[in-house]
Amino acid sequence: MRVSAKMILVPVLALGLAACGSPAEEQPAADSAPAAADAGSAAAPAVADAGGKPASFAQCAACHAVEPGKHGIGPSLAGVYGTKAGELAGYAFSDKLKASGLTWDDATLDQWLAGPMKMVPGTKMTYAGLSDPAKRKELIEYMKTLK
Repeated sequence: MRVSAKMILVPVLALGLAACGSPAEEQPAADSAPAAADAGSAAAPAVADAGGKPASFAQCAACHAVEPGKHGIGPSLAGVYGTKAGELAGYAFSDKLKASGLTWDDATLDQWLAGPMKMVPGTKMTYAGLSDPAKRKELIEYMKTLK
């Protein structure tokens, strides 16, 4: 029996694209640094690499870059913190997001990361959301460092 390449390729690609819109099972990176004590908290976030990216950023990296102006499926996250939603140049944001009036601060990003489609119905970001508040906080703290 001969199986065509399309019969194999289509389901594989569909699974890959589905990962962008579904919450992933989060596995700690094998090379994650152990959480270190911090004066302001019991433990600092585990990092996936020497650049300080939290391990949970792997989900974000599927669609977002951290280099200024480098857009992919989603916009670059460089310089997003503190800006108005939809104002970064070079990316085609949804009309709904541009009209939302949101400013990306701690509270707004926390709500956004918990469920972007609930926060702004009609957004292009189809991510289901991150339920863990501690991981959302790690991501927000990391986003503050992206210039």
